[in-house]
Amino acid sequence: MARIEPGNGLKSAESHKSLRSTRESLALTDGEGNSFSSDSELNGYTSERQTDKYGFIGGAQQYSEQSAENIPPEVLRQREAKWLDMLNNWDKWMAKRHKKMKLRCQKGIPPSLRGRAWLYLSGGKVKREQHKGKFEELDSQAGDPKWVDVIERDLHRQFPFHEMFMARGGHGQQDLYRVLKAYTLHRPEEGYCQAQAPIAAVLLMHMPAEDAFWGLVQICEKYLPGYYSAGLEAIQLDGEILFALLKRVSPLAHRHLKKHKMDPILYMTEWFMCAFSRTLPWASVLRVWDMFLCEGVKIIFRVGLVLLKCMLGSQDKLKTCQGQYETMELLKTIDTRYMQEGFLVREIIELPVSERNIEKEHLASVRRWKETRGELHCKSPPRMHGAKAIMAAEPPSHQDLRQNPTIIVESPLATKRNGEDKERKKTKEEKNGKKNHSPTPVAANPFPEPSEPSPLLKDTAMQGSNQSLSSTEHDTYL
Repeated sequence: MARIEPGNGLKSAESHKSLRSTRESLALTDGEGNSFSSDSELNGYTSERQTDKYGFIGGAQQYSEQSAENIPPEVLRQREAKWLDMLNNWDKWMAKRHKKMKLRCQKGIPPSLRGRAWLYLSGGKVKREQHKGKFEELDSQAGDPKWVDVIERDLHRQFPFHEMFMARGGHGQQDLYRVLKAYTLHRPEEGYCQAQAPIAAVLLMHMPAEDAFWGLVQICEKYLPGYYSAGLEAIQLDGEILFALLKRVSPLAHRHLKKHKMDPILYMTEWFMCAFSRTLPWASVLRVWDMFLCEGVKIIFRVGLVLLKCMLGSQDKLKTCQGQYETMELLKTIDTRYMQEGFLVREIIELPVSERNIEKEHLASVRRWKETRGELHCKSPPRMHGAKAIMAAEPPSHQDLRQNPTIIVESPLATKRNGEDKERKKTKEEKNGKKNHSPTPVAANPFPEPSEPSPLLKDTAMQGSNQSLSSTEHDTYL
C-alpha cells in the first residue's frame, strides 16, 4: 500500500481549519450523493438494513455462521469473570501468570471486555494515564493542512459496510478523523499513512477516541515501528523475513514465488500494515488481534505463512497459477475455508515461528539490505514482542493500571453498615467526652459520609447511565 505524500496533486486544506469546520465540511451524503434525512439514517439505522452482531450491514466481512465459532453463553460468562479478575490484578498476572493469560487470549477475549483488554495489553492504558490531557490538547489543534485534507479524503474508504463508518460525517468518521489528525500532531515527522486508518477504525469499534488514539500510538511505535514511515523500509524488511520463514514452513510455496520473481511487497503489504483487518472475516480479525496484542508481530507473520502455505503449498494448487499474474489473483481471493476462525486460529497456534526466529531473520535481512542498498534511512526503535515485553520495557505504577469506575452505587447493606459505624463512633465519642470532661468541642468531620445515595444516583438514573457510556473505561462504543 503506497504512502500518500503531500504535493501529489491533492489540494491542501486551509491552513487554519478547525475540527469544527472539518466536521461541517464532511458531506452528509451517501456514496451516490443522496442526503440522509434523519439521525437514524445518518448512522446506518434504517428498516431495510440488518446489521450483524459486529455492526456490518454487508460486504465480505459480514458475519456468517460458517466463518465463526459459537460460544455457549455460560462459557462466555465464565470467561468474562476470569478476565475481570485479570484486569483488576493486571500487574500480578503479567508478572506471574503470563502463560495463562496468553492461553486465554488464544481462546478469544470476551466481546464485552475486548476493548478494555486491548487497551491494557497494548500498554495504551498506561500511556493514557501518564499523559493525561494530551489527547484533548492535540484534538483542540487544527492540524497540519498537508495531512488534514488527505485524511478527510480517506475517511469514507474505511469499512464502508460498517454502521459506524458508513455515514459521511457520522460520529464514526468524526472520531476517526480526530484520532488520525491527533497522531500526525503527535508524530509530525511521520505524518499520516493510509494503512493507519483501518487500524484506528478497528480500535474505534471497541473504545472511545482517546483510548483508540493511545492504542494506535502503541501499535505504531511498539508493535510495528517504522511501518508507516516514508520509504516503507520496515515493511520491506519484514517482507524478506516472511519469505525466509516461508522456506522453512512451505518449501514448495517458497520455490514457486521465487521462480516467478514475486517480491513479498506485492502480496503482503496490506496484510501486515493493516494487521489483516481488511483481509479476513471479522470473527477471524478479532481473534488475530487478541493474539497479536498479547504476543506481538509473530502472530502477523504466522497468519501470512498459514495463508501462503494453504494457497500455494501443494502441486494441485500450483497447477492453476502458472505465472505471476495468476499467483497474484490467487492470493487476492483466498479460499474462505482457510480464513475461518476455528481453522485459522488452530494453524496460527501450532505454527513453530518464534520471536527468536523473527529476530534472527531480521538481522540477516538488515545485513543483506546494507550490502545491496546501503544504510537504512528509517531509524525506527526496536519493536516489542507483545504485551509482556512492552510492560517490562516501561514498568507501570499500580496507579497507572487502576480501573476508574464512573458510577459507584452504594448498596443497601453498605448504607446500613455505614450507619451502624457512625452510631458506634458517636457513642464512643460521647463516652470519651464524659470521661475526659473536655470542654473543647469535637471538630466536625470535614468529609462526612452520605447517609443516602447521592441525588445524581437517586433522582437521575438515566443521566448516570449516559455517563457510563461516555466513560473512559467502557468496553464497547455501542
